[in-house]
Amino acid sequence: MFTKTQTANCKLLMPFRKIINDPVYGFITIDDELINQLISHPYYQRLRRINQMAMANVVYPGAVHSRLHHSLGAYHLMGLALTELSRKGVDITFEEQQAAKIAILLHDIGHGPFSHALEHTLIEGMHHEEISLLIIKELNTQFNGQLELALTIFTNKYHKKFLHQLISGQLDVDRMDYLTRDSFFTGVIEGSIGYDRIIKMMVVHNGELMVEEKGIYSIEKFLVSRRLMYWQVYLHKTVLCAEQMLKQLIKRAKFIKAHSSTALNKFINEPINTVSLQEFCSIDDYDVLAAIKEWCTHPDKVLAYLCNGVLNRQLLKVKYQSNTFTANTIEEQINKVSQNFNLPLEDAQWLVFTGESSTSTYNFTNEHIYILFKNGDVKDISEVDNALINENLTGKVTKYYICYPR
Repeated sequence: MFTKTQTANCKLLMPFRKIINDPVYGFITIDDELINQLISHPYYQRLRRINQMAMANVVYPGAVHSRLHHSLGAYHLMGLALTELSRKGVDITFEEQQAAKIAILLHDIGHGPFSHALEHTLIEGMHHEEISLLIIKELNTQFNGQLELALTIFTNKYHKKFLHQLISGQLDVDRMDYLTRDSFFTGVIEGSIGYDRIIKMMVVHNGELMVEEKGIYSIEKFLVSRRLMYWQVYLHKTVLCAEQMLKQLIKRAKFIKAHSSTALNKFINEPINTVSLQEFCSIDDYDVLAAIKEWCTHPDKVLAYLCNGVLNRQLLKVKYQSNTFTANTIEEQINKVSQNFNLPLEDAQWLVFTGESSTSTYNFTNEHIYILFKNGDVKDISEVDNALINENLTGKVTKYYICYPR
């Protein structure tokens, strides 16, 4: 039997360590007390209540994982990447490793309800990364400046550029996790990537994150998988329609000043510049869903129709095509809605909307994926001999859509 003194001494000697079960990677280890405190913070725990893939579950029922799942997964991959780079002789101090892990852990903390689907609808003109930065600064204050280095890395102001590239770049751990995780939960195997091999092939050369020559095919697979996931999942026409209906009902609620008994009410009925950071961090998917349930019986026909459609998966018809829809086509659909629903034209146009979806396999305008060859040469992935990722795949692909009642 140990005495109380011996037990206390054992506790002091044992390093901090927590294990989190993860369906994708098996186990995620939290071995830093500061990081554990950040995970336990209410601002971070809110991510449990924000769906990673917004409305994708209307097509892929398994896609109900949260932003918290994703950020923990990205944290795990960051740990693997830092360990691999350190093993290859890259100088990364304990403080830098801790800061990089904190930065990736908190990179999505600024997401609001339903992630990207409502990003510019609830709070217009503000990207989630800007809100993430505000929240990290607030957490830095609460934790007495312990997040200062993480902030510097997050904002790309640190002299070791590769640390920021691991967080935000063409080949960051954020993308590696969301492709792996979203592929797993949707069951879309085309999105599966070899994240472990990609990390093993990572190297730092002249301060930049690069990939060894042996990893070319893994990178090409990564880029093609990302393209397939966008068109097969993220921009799937039914998913797109559901998310556009969600946006439209929030816009309509703001337009008619619809009241909600949830915390969402302030975001609907008051100027956005009166909303505090604390109030933003109090809303999540549940507030939006509760408001939608309330509005299903709202006297406004347009709002009630959209809310019932989103809640019960009675979605609008959506068509994709390679060119824009003509004004005559749009006007024709608005007139039909006006007649069928007995609505004035100005109300009917709320149920007919158009837009565009676009993505590119690889964008080297601002960022690159560099390949380091054995002889010391460095080439962009699109410039290697017999490259799969060539000029034909680097261009943006755009499709145009129209949504209207069936």
